This record gives sequence, structure tokens and C-alpha cells, in this order.
Amino acid sequence: MTEDQEAELDEQADDVDEESEEETAEGLQNGDFVEIAYTARTVEEGQLVDTTDPEVAEEEGVDDQDQEFEPRTIVLGEGHIFEGVEEAITGGEAGDEGSVTISAEEAFGEYDPDDVQTVSADKIDEDDRYPGAHVHIDGEHGYISTIIGGRARVDFNHPLAGEDVEYEYEILEEVDDREQQAQGLIEMYLDEKLELWIETDEVEEEVPVEPDEDEDEDAEPEFETETVEKETLYIEATPQLSMNQQWMFSKQQIAQDVIDKIGVDRVIVQETIDGMGGMGMPGMMGGGMGGMGGGDIEDALEDADVDADEIVDELEGAVDEE
Repeated sequence: MTEDQEAELDEQADDVDEESEEETAEGLQNGDFVEIAYTARTVEEGQLVDTTDPEVAEEEGVDDQDQEFEPRTIVLGEGHIFEGVEEAITGGEAGDEGSVTISAEEAFGEYDPDDVQTVSADKIDEDDRYPGAHVHIDGEHGYISTIIGGRARVDFNHPLAGEDVEYEYEILEEVDDREQQAQGLIEMYLDEKLELWIETDEVEEEVPVEPDEDEDEDAEPEFETETVEKETLYIEATPQLSMNQQWMFSKQQIAQDVIDKIGVDRVIVQETIDGMGGMGMPGMMGGGMGGMGGGDIEDALEDADVDADEIVDELEGAVDEE
């Protein structure tokens, strides 16, 4: 047997072993959607890093932040949470609880003294020239450690760099509902809960017609209209969504990830604009009435039960007083 044949047999054996492991694997695995609750604190001082528990958030005085504290839906193996936590959850099942410590290196990185730099205070907005202020300088985020005169010491390390982090977690459920799966992905990307639903629509689209065997290969392709079914994830847009920078710059990638992971054909984001209750367009009063005919103005005053002569007398009186 040649070396190439031996190598091929070894490769086939490895493939069989991998398939056997996948078939015998039990519990939650990569690609599964899972809802978890957790609280993370630094190991050394117990500083709160993150939590899904509203009671913990209230105790720590962070419940007034512009975010909701509730369980998260993640996809195992996609890096939605620290790898050490994913590894602890993998193979588990709903109801499992545990604790895992994430090293500083794997969490927010080791502290690097070289990432503390002295910069000119002119690079910092006047309102942010104080110790502890978070600033962006030359595209990097940091916080001011000291500022004296025209110079500032800015620490570009993550505020939790060098800290080991302990995660206490609970697996609440494996998520099979696709709308809940989509909601979890959207919240993870945008930190916003949106109204969404899945429907199957009939859509007309152009499809190529198979050419005849004797047809010229260089002939222009022909198309015909065909009605097909498309499973659609509808998302109701909000004013906050239109201003969300993550969505503004990455909507295509986000939508594609949702399509791939929950198995729909497309994503449609729709905006609903409610009527103004007869208020009319802004600018239709005051100077905006200049284009209206005199008869229209008189009719409007009559409808409002206002005497036009009284208004004229008052205006003339005001001019005489001046």
C-alpha cells in the first residue's frame, strides 16, 4: 500500500470518527439556540460586569440605564458570549446551572502599560477634560486618568483589562420557535427589541427558461414570470432603528445572518406612519397661509367663531400705541 493510499484511509477513518461523535453527542451543541440567564462579576473585587437579572441591576444601581435586563437568546458556537461560557453550556440541557471563570486574557485582555499615552488636551473636547471621562482620540477609545495643564494621560486599555471574570449562569431553555430565535439575534446585534413575525407570501419573479437543445448558445436568455412562495421575516421599523448606527452600516450582513440561521427566504423591514388626526402639514398656519385666498381666511375665521373686524381693530390699536 502506497503512502497516498494510507493517508486516504486515515482521512476516511477520521471522517467516520467525526460523524460517530456527532451522532452520539448529547445535550446542547453548536448551532443550537439557547436562552440563558447570567451574572458576571470580576473575581478580585466583585465588580458587576454584566447581568440579565433586573434585581441584580437594581441592587447595583444600574437599572436606570437605557437597556432591558432579561434573559438572552444566543447561538452556541457563534461567539455571542465568551468561549469559556459556551464550552460550559455545550452538552448541557435546560435547567442546568453553573459557574465558570474567564481569564483576563480571554475576557477583556491583559493590562498593557504601553496603552497609556500622554496627549495634548486640545485633542479633547472641553466638556470631557476631567479624570474618568471617556474619550475618542485618533479613532481609539480610552478614558482620562489624569489631566494637568495642557496635557492628559489617556488609558486606552479596556476598563476591565487585567480582570478575571466569573460567570454564574443558568440554561433556561433550548429555543425552537423561529420568531423567538430571530428576536434573539436582532437584540444581540442592535440591543433593541422589535416587533417581528414570519409569513409565507406568494411572489412573482422572473425565472430563466431552459433553452432548447438546438437553440443557439449565444442567443439572449429568455425569462418567464413564475409565482413562488417565499417565507418572509417581517420587522416593524421604529424611530430608534432608523438611528441605530449598527443597523445603518450593517443591515445587509445582519439580515443575511438572520436568513441563514433561521431559514427564511428574505427579510422585509416595514415602516408604519400614523395619520396626524386632521392637524394638516406643518407651516399651514402663520406665514404658511400667505398662498391662501382671502375668502379662505374669512371662512376659517368664521368657522373658529372669530370676528375679523375685532382682530383688525386690535392690530391698528397696537400700531397706534407704538
